[in-house]
Amino acid sequence: MSDAFRVGGDAYDDFMGRNSTTLAALFADFAGVGQGARVLDVGAGTGALTAELRARGATVVAEEPSPEFAAVLRERFPDVEVHETPAEELPFADKEFDVALAQLVVAFLSDAPAAVGEMARVAGRVAVCMWGVAEVDMFAAIDRAAAAIGAPGATEPRRYRSAPELRDLLAPYGEVEAAELDVTAGYRDFDEFWQAMDRRVGPAGQWVASLDSEQREHAHAELFRQLGSPSGPFELGARAFATAVTPA
Repeated sequence: MSDAFRVGGDAYDDFMGRNSTTLAALFADFAGVGQGARVLDVGAGTGALTAELRARGATVVAEEPSPEFAAVLRERFPDVEVHETPAEELPFADKEFDVALAQLVVAFLSDAPAAVGEMARVAGRVAVCMWGVAEVDMFAAIDRAAAAIGAPGATEPRRYRSAPELRDLLAPYGEVEAAELDVTAGYRDFDEFWQAMDRRVGPAGQWVASLDSEQREHAHAELFRQLGSPSGPFELGARAFATAVTPA
């Protein structure tokens, strides 16, 4: 898991939580999670999906390699079993779970195929989802701003960001189901957006942190322009690509 996610829970929630919380309900619907299911939340982060699964009456076990996020999970969900282990080496028995889910995780794993193989081993159904880049208003605007100021690399990595890549990732385990999951997130103003960007979360936050003072000033102005120079509240859309498979 990338060091870009070794941050506090509040920082992650401020940057991406307003999207991932809404996405969790759509993703759980897509995966078919219902009451009584035993579910493994792989790369559980700060618990957006964990909370949704528990609200549905599922029994949830969380896997999260980041010590910072694992601590958040234990604090927020004291009754949830949390394993601070890599997704590529899940410490569970074969078919111990009804479903294994990975929300907004696979693009940042050291070995995504190995992790999906482990998910297929421990669960009767596997589902993953990942934001696109061009399909997420925030990421697209950041990429355009980065290119405009001559400081690329804001939203890397791009692996497993497209529907075909995610389909290929799960294809070895059976017939793949796919969907596009669309959400929107609101901001009070551009200052709130920039403050969330400035908390060093994910590749985009790390990119901001890497800029010198002159580049930061240019990035701030250019990103404001790319977002339409909002003078007050505004919304940004985001699309996640989801795939699922029921291993034979």
